[in-house]
Amino acid sequence: MQVQGLHLPPAPPRVRPFVPSDLHLTLAFLGAVQESEARNAWLLITRFPSFRRVEGSFERVKPLGHPTKPSALSAIVARGADALSEMILEARAPLLESAGARPDERPPLPHMTLARVQRRANAAERREALRWAEGLDVSRASFAVASVALYTWSADRQQRLFELVERQELAR
Repeated sequence: MQVQGLHLPPAPPRVRPFVPSDLHLTLAFLGAVQESEARNAWLLITRFPSFRRVEGSFERVKPLGHPTKPSALSAIVARGADALSEMILEARAPLLESAGARPDERPPLPHMTLARVQRRANAAERREALRWAEGLDVSRASFAVASVALYTWSADRQQRLFELVERQELAR
Protein backbone atom coordinates (compact mmCIF):
# COMPACT_ATOMS: atom_id res chain seq x y z
CA MET A 1 0.00 0.00 0.00
CA GLN A 2 1.30 3.40 -0.91
CA VAL A 3 0.43 6.35 1.32
CA GLN A 4 1.15 9.96 0.34
CA GLY A 5 0.97 13.11 2.43
CA LEU A 6 0.79 11.45 5.83
CA HIS A 7 2.95 13.15 8.43
CA LEU A 8 2.64 12.20 12.08
CA PRO A 9 4.09 14.35 14.86
CA PRO A 10 6.06 12.56 17.58
CA ALA A 11 3.79 10.29 19.57
CA PRO A 12 3.31 10.57 23.32
CA PRO A 13 4.58 7.88 25.72
CA ARG A 14 2.93 4.45 25.39
CA VAL A 15 1.85 5.11 21.80
CA ARG A 16 3.59 3.09 19.12
CA PRO A 17 3.23 4.55 15.61
CA PHE A 18 3.42 2.05 12.76
CA VAL A 19 6.45 2.27 10.49
CA PRO A 20 5.48 2.99 6.85
CA SER A 21 5.99 -0.65 5.80
CA ASP A 22 3.44 -1.77 8.44
CA LEU A 23 0.63 0.47 7.17
CA HIS A 24 -2.19 -1.54 5.61
CA LEU A 25 -5.96 -1.86 5.24
CA THR A 26 -7.34 -5.10 6.66
CA LEU A 27 -9.77 -7.23 4.64
CA ALA A 28 -9.97 -10.03 7.20
CA PHE A 29 -8.13 -10.36 10.51
CA LEU A 30 -7.42 -14.06 10.95
CA GLY A 31 -6.14 -13.77 14.51
CA ALA A 32 -4.22 -16.55 16.21
CA VAL A 33 -4.43 -19.28 13.60
CA GLN A 34 -1.74 -21.72 12.57
CA GLU A 35 0.35 -20.86 9.52
CA SER A 36 -1.17 -23.75 7.57
CA GLU A 37 -4.68 -22.40 8.26
CA ALA A 38 -3.69 -18.89 7.14
CA ARG A 39 -2.22 -20.35 3.96
CA ASN A 40 -5.48 -22.24 3.34
CA ALA A 41 -7.29 -18.92 3.41
CA TRP A 42 -4.67 -17.36 1.14
CA LEU A 43 -5.44 -19.98 -1.53
CA LEU A 44 -8.84 -18.27 -2.00
CA ILE A 45 -7.41 -14.80 -2.64
CA THR A 46 -7.66 -14.87 -6.44
CA ARG A 47 -11.34 -15.91 -6.39
CA PHE A 48 -12.93 -12.61 -5.41
CA PRO A 49 -14.33 -10.61 -8.35
CA SER A 50 -14.56 -7.33 -6.38
CA PHE A 51 -10.79 -7.22 -5.78
CA ARG A 52 -9.30 -4.34 -7.73
CA ARG A 53 -6.92 -1.45 -7.27
CA VAL A 54 -8.35 1.30 -5.11
CA GLU A 55 -7.23 4.86 -4.60
CA GLY A 56 -8.62 6.92 -1.79
CA SER A 57 -8.31 9.37 1.04
CA PHE A 58 -9.00 9.57 4.76
CA GLU A 59 -11.51 11.62 6.72
CA ARG A 60 -10.36 11.48 10.36
CA VAL A 61 -8.62 9.43 13.02
CA LYS A 62 -10.80 7.30 15.26
CA PRO A 63 -9.85 5.16 18.27
CA LEU A 64 -10.88 1.53 17.73
CA GLY A 65 -11.04 -1.49 19.99
CA HIS A 66 -12.53 -1.64 23.47
CA PRO A 67 -14.90 1.32 24.02
CA THR A 68 -13.19 2.45 27.25
CA LYS A 69 -9.65 1.32 26.40
CA PRO A 70 -9.14 1.66 22.65
CA SER A 71 -5.93 0.13 21.39
CA ALA A 72 -5.86 1.17 17.73
CA LEU A 73 -5.64 4.75 16.49
CA SER A 74 -6.93 4.47 12.94
CA ALA A 75 -7.45 6.69 9.90
CA ILE A 76 -10.98 6.13 8.58
CA VAL A 77 -11.24 5.88 4.79
CA ALA A 78 -13.35 8.52 3.03
CA ARG A 79 -12.88 8.27 -0.75
CA GLY A 80 -12.53 4.58 -1.64
CA ALA A 81 -14.61 3.34 1.30
CA ASP A 82 -17.37 1.86 -0.88
CA ALA A 83 -14.95 -0.20 -2.99
CA LEU A 84 -13.06 -1.41 0.07
CA SER A 85 -16.29 -2.24 1.92
CA GLU A 86 -17.39 -4.32 -1.07
CA MET A 87 -14.08 -6.19 -0.99
CA ILE A 88 -14.37 -6.81 2.77
CA LEU A 89 -17.97 -8.02 2.49
CA GLU A 90 -17.10 -10.40 -0.30
CA ALA A 91 -13.90 -11.86 1.15
CA ARG A 92 -13.98 -11.69 4.94
CA ALA A 93 -16.37 -14.56 5.73
CA PRO A 94 -14.83 -17.09 3.29
CA LEU A 95 -11.28 -16.19 4.38
CA LEU A 96 -12.10 -16.49 8.08
CA GLU A 97 -13.97 -19.76 7.55
CA SER A 98 -11.14 -21.24 5.48
CA ALA A 99 -8.64 -20.35 8.21
CA GLY A 100 -10.84 -21.73 10.98
CA ALA A 101 -11.04 -18.26 12.54
CA ARG A 102 -13.99 -16.76 14.38
CA PRO A 103 -16.64 -15.15 12.18
CA ASP A 104 -16.78 -11.36 12.09
CA GLU A 105 -20.31 -10.04 11.61
CA ARG A 106 -19.50 -6.35 12.11
CA PRO A 107 -20.21 -3.96 9.26
CA PRO A 108 -17.08 -3.18 7.23
CA LEU A 109 -15.09 -0.18 8.44
CA PRO A 110 -12.27 0.50 5.99
CA HIS A 111 -9.44 1.99 8.00
CA MET A 112 -5.67 2.09 8.33
CA THR A 113 -4.24 1.78 11.81
CA LEU A 114 -1.59 4.44 12.34
CA ALA A 115 -0.54 3.61 15.90
CA ARG A 116 -1.34 1.41 18.86
CA VAL A 117 -1.75 2.38 22.48
CA GLN A 118 0.34 -0.02 24.53
CA ARG A 119 -1.48 -2.32 26.95
CA ARG A 120 0.45 -1.05 29.94
CA ALA A 121 -0.60 2.58 29.35
CA ASN A 122 -2.21 4.11 32.43
CA ALA A 123 -5.36 6.25 32.29
CA ALA A 124 -3.45 9.54 31.89
CA GLU A 125 -1.30 8.08 29.09
CA ARG A 126 -4.44 6.82 27.34
CA ARG A 127 -6.02 10.26 27.54
CA GLU A 128 -2.84 11.79 26.08
CA ALA A 129 -2.85 9.18 23.30
CA LEU A 130 -6.45 10.05 22.42
CA ARG A 131 -5.67 13.79 22.42
CA TRP A 132 -2.70 13.12 20.11
CA ALA A 133 -4.87 11.06 17.75
CA GLU A 134 -7.66 13.65 17.78
CA GLY A 135 -5.15 16.29 16.67
CA LEU A 136 -3.95 14.32 13.64
CA ASP A 137 -5.05 15.76 10.31
CA VAL A 138 -5.23 12.93 7.78
CA SER A 139 -7.53 14.73 5.35
CA ARG A 140 -4.63 15.61 3.01
CA ALA A 141 -3.27 12.06 2.92
CA SER A 142 -4.09 9.67 0.09
CA PHE A 143 -3.48 6.01 -0.57
CA ALA A 144 -3.28 3.51 -3.39
CA VAL A 145 -4.00 -0.16 -2.76
CA ALA A 146 -2.36 -2.15 -5.56
CA SER A 147 -2.10 -5.57 -3.90
CA VAL A 148 -3.49 -7.82 -1.19
CA ALA A 149 -1.14 -9.48 1.23
CA LEU A 150 -0.90 -12.07 3.94
CA TYR A 151 1.00 -10.88 7.00
CA THR A 152 2.23 -12.48 10.18
CA TRP A 153 3.81 -10.99 13.28
CA SER A 154 7.41 -9.93 12.83
CA ALA A 155 10.09 -11.93 14.62
CA ASP A 156 11.65 -8.63 15.77
CA ARG A 157 8.71 -6.48 16.88
CA GLN A 158 11.03 -3.71 18.03
CA GLN A 159 11.77 -2.88 14.38
CA ARG A 160 8.37 -3.53 12.81
CA LEU A 161 5.18 -5.29 13.79
CA PHE A 162 4.43 -7.29 10.67
CA GLU A 163 6.22 -9.49 8.18
CA LEU A 164 4.97 -10.02 4.65
CA VAL A 165 4.28 -13.69 3.85
CA GLU A 166 2.53 -13.50 0.45
CA ARG A 167 1.43 -10.76 -1.94
CA GLN A 168 -0.93 -10.73 -4.92
CA GLU A 169 -1.07 -7.74 -7.26
CA LEU A 170 -4.56 -6.44 -8.04
CA ALA A 171 -6.00 -5.85 -11.49
CA ARG A 172 -6.98 -2.33 -12.43
